[in-house]
Amino acid sequence: MRQLRKLKPLSLAVMTLVLSGCATFSQDGGLDSVASLTKERTGQTVQREKSADDIAATQATVSELLAKPLTADSAVQLALRNNKGLQASLADLGVAEADLVQSGRLRNPGFSFGRQRSGDDVEIDRSIMFDLAGLLTMPMRTKIEGRRFEQAKLQAASSAVELAADTRKAYFNAVAAAQSVTFAEQVRTAAEAGADMAQRLARVGNFSKLDQAREQVFYAEATTQLARALHNATATREELTRLMGIWGNDIGFKLPDRLPDLPKTANEAGDIEAQAMTRRLDVLMAKRDTEATASALGLTRATAFVNVLDAGYTSKSVSGSPRANGYQIELVLPIFDWGTARSAKAESLYMQAVHRTADTAVRARSQVREAYSAYRTSYDIARHYRDDVVPLRKMISDEVMLRYNGMLASVFELLSDARDQVNSVNGAIEAQRDFWISETELQAVIHGSGAAPSRSSVRNTPSASAPSH
Repeated sequence: MRQLRKLKPLSLAVMTLVLSGCATFSQDGGLDSVASLTKERTGQTVQREKSADDIAATQATVSELLAKPLTADSAVQLALRNNKGLQASLADLGVAEADLVQSGRLRNPGFSFGRQRSGDDVEIDRSIMFDLAGLLTMPMRTKIEGRRFEQAKLQAASSAVELAADTRKAYFNAVAAAQSVTFAEQVRTAAEAGADMAQRLARVGNFSKLDQAREQVFYAEATTQLARALHNATATREELTRLMGIWGNDIGFKLPDRLPDLPKTANEAGDIEAQAMTRRLDVLMAKRDTEATASALGLTRATAFVNVLDAGYTSKSVSGSPRANGYQIELVLPIFDWGTARSAKAESLYMQAVHRTADTAVRARSQVREAYSAYRTSYDIARHYRDDVVPLRKMISDEVMLRYNGMLASVFELLSDARDQVNSVNGAIEAQRDFWISETELQAVIHGSGAAPSRSSVRNTPSASAPSH
């Protein structure tokens, strides 16, 4: 304390500023912002597991949601709460906040002590060195790390929104696949009945070998399609299981029997491109990255010549003489390195960030237009199946049944029509599934991280065809 009283007023002011400028950790660790961004875009929030109590609460929520058939929203809620990959992404918030706190703290002061003896004379040197350059650049460094912390929040929210979109798509795929298995079993049953009937008629000479072979090959193809449908149902269900992060006895969750109905009308395009420019997280991240790079460029220019500047208090005493007090400044001279390379690198990084932001904006607008085209097309196709194809197939089926009852159509015509009707219904299921997937992808490209829309959302699905006689 006696040494501190002898410090110069400027040194006291420096130490006061250092002590008052020490950054601290926030209460929420940035999670509140991530939860808010995620809820605005998905309707669900995120939570970070930090203790055994948090893990127990998560498991209780999982058990409660799995006690009843899943919906798309409950599947997303499970994924955002229970997916361990997302929890790992949220841990990056702690890393970014730690860097922010560290940027607000100076390097620890250095203390040196020397003792020399010359005959009866003893010389003692004492010095305390402070990082003066770090003090001067602390506000700028803190600002840069603050922006990086904000960017980490956007990245965590982007991961959550992307997980929500993937989970919704996996949910619709799983429900549609299970629904398709039911109709594939009906196709196989009809094909089996036709092949059995053809075999019996061929034995008594009332059926040609060609027609019998057609029935048998259709039965073989229907059996293959059923096997593929069963595997697809398993694969899509397991994908949903992985995204929700469940295992053990929880994998026996129950899905609804059918997909949700189509909405009465499709949404209009409106100002979706403008929404994407203001709400897409990858666009926001690119802008923040450019701002942070610009700030870093300013810091690089400020410290290009002076990269080490230390100031401190020194005290020297020699036995038999008064103590000599003073100060010391240590400065690295820019003789070999004038900082031009660091400045050039910073400028290149800044221009890279500018061009990357522009490229992100161009891709975002294009992806939004493509996603809306897929959304509108898939809606029109699904509605066409619902309003035209399926009703016409039903009408044809009713007419064939009347003819069969009047002995004007054979049993093979009846079976063939049943197969065609089932295939049309299966096509309607796939069209309905594609609509919900395209609707999810549209919301993802407007609000999320900008994953390119899947071209499989509008597709032609081959189905088994009935043999001709």
